[in-house]
Amino acid sequence: MRSKRLSAWLFAAGLYALCVPAAAQQIAPLPYPAPVDAPVLELDDLLANSARQSPQIIEALARTRIADGRRLAAEGAFDTVFTAEGGSRLVGYYGGTYADAKVARPLENWGGQVYGGYRASSGRFPIYEDKKYTNEFGEIRAGAVFSLLRDRMIDDRRFGRVAADADRAVADAERQMVAIGVQRKALDAYLNWIASGERLKIYRQLLDLAQQRQRGLQRAYEAGLRPRIVLTENDQMVLRRQAMVVQSEQALASAANALSLYWRDGEGTPRIPRREQLPGVLPDPVVMGAPQDIERPDLLVAQLKARLVQDRLALDRNALLPRLDLNMGVARDIGDIGPGGPSRSGNDVRFGVTFSVPLEQRAARGKLMQTQAELDANRTRARWLDEQIQAEVNGIFIAFDAAGQLIALTEQERQRADAMAVAERRRFEMGASDLFLVNTREETAANVALNLLDGRMRRLSASADLAAASGNGTALGLP
Repeated sequence: MRSKRLSAWLFAAGLYALCVPAAAQQIAPLPYPAPVDAPVLELDDLLANSARQSPQIIEALARTRIADGRRLAAEGAFDTVFTAEGGSRLVGYYGGTYADAKVARPLENWGGQVYGGYRASSGRFPIYEDKKYTNEFGEIRAGAVFSLLRDRMIDDRRFGRVAADADRAVADAERQMVAIGVQRKALDAYLNWIASGERLKIYRQLLDLAQQRQRGLQRAYEAGLRPRIVLTENDQMVLRRQAMVVQSEQALASAANALSLYWRDGEGTPRIPRREQLPGVLPDPVVMGAPQDIERPDLLVAQLKARLVQDRLALDRNALLPRLDLNMGVARDIGDIGPGGPSRSGNDVRFGVTFSVPLEQRAARGKLMQTQAELDANRTRARWLDEQIQAEVNGIFIAFDAAGQLIALTEQERQRADAMAVAERRRFEMGASDLFLVNTREETAANVALNLLDGRMRRLSASADLAAASGNGTALGLP
């Protein structure tokens, strides 16, 4: 009797071993083959597409063009100006006619201008318009104005150009900041998509094990070697794992939909990546070591604003100076002597100065106090931001290094969990274990595989955080 029972048990074990192939003995990700018309979506391709097609980056580029327009407008303060006027008395005792044209060019230094002009007149003018007389062929003139104190080193025009340059640099730094943020989110969406695909593979592997075991148990039940309750228990596990697969498929679809915001076609329309485009392996970290140089755009913005306030401080100090302008000019009438008489003949060389100063200077001193306080605040803010960024980068690198150590430990745990799952299945085949322990070992191995996946994803995410925190746009696919 005992030998018959042993023979029946061995027959059942052999039948079950044939029904469970060796390839299903271990939890392992299964690659998805990609058809020819759906190439694998690589990280470099995604980041390049996002940097080129993302609406936020395109918007930031438009803002830099706005700053370019402001810079060009600021240059307008140094444009050459042409003016002309003329007039004639049509009725009355005096019948003089005159015309005057002048070209003035502001100086970029010394806060003044140079000019040249020509005027001509005919007829007679009243005594109070005597200056309109010229010789027969008119008068040519040239001159210059120089600021010797106020506006010599800086004035409103030059500060406007400096401010426009700073605005352009700030707009470009903000564009880089937006681009880094967008690329960081794109990488997050990509990693979430890959992680969802890897989780689906693990849960499908679990489901495959349960379904293959169900078929073996069904045959054993039909042969009278297994009770009905064992078949029902495993069927319950199949349903549970099917629910896990359905939830994972939903998570993968949601991740692909979120990724479409950063994966666009040539017209900028979002594209939802297909499941077949999932890469077979995880990408490498975008940054492997601690950054040597930190070039954060927000830190650059703070430094630029502090520098602009310092330039405004120079402008406010300029307002405290008295105005002392030097005027020089030379004029010469040409042609025969006109109705105004011989006093216009020969060269007319003029030299003069203009001096003015506010006696109390309260407006200038008030602006100077405000700007000095703003400069101190900006310097303190920039220093604090620099220290904060350094601490952030160091903290991220610590997390990145710790994630690598945890991955190594979890990898060892996964090997042992897989070995325990395989051993428990063999014990079940030999009748030394039950279905509850087999399922427990398999799910433990799956959970360790999920933990290993999460650890690798955390390390990849930390590497992306490290690139973003240090301002490494190249690592994030930015030109």
